[in-house]
Amino acid sequence: MRIGAVLIVIWLVLGVIAAYERGYFSDSEDASCAEAGTVIVTTLAGPLNWMGVNPKVNCDVPEPSR
Repeated sequence: MRIGAVLIVIWLVLGVIAAYERGYFSDSEDASCAEAGTVIVTTLAGPLNWMGVNPKVNCDVPEPSR
């Protein structure tokens, strides 16, 4: 059980490192749900990021009707 928890933590740490390398934690004033989603899925992808996985999230919010 402990080995599994350690592996999950290592997996997520590697995902955070990959997100950092891609510049997703830059001080951006126009943060959006798409940026947050991309950071989350990049973190969850973990080491797969270095094997060619490049997850992106697109949050299209519809415009309100008049």
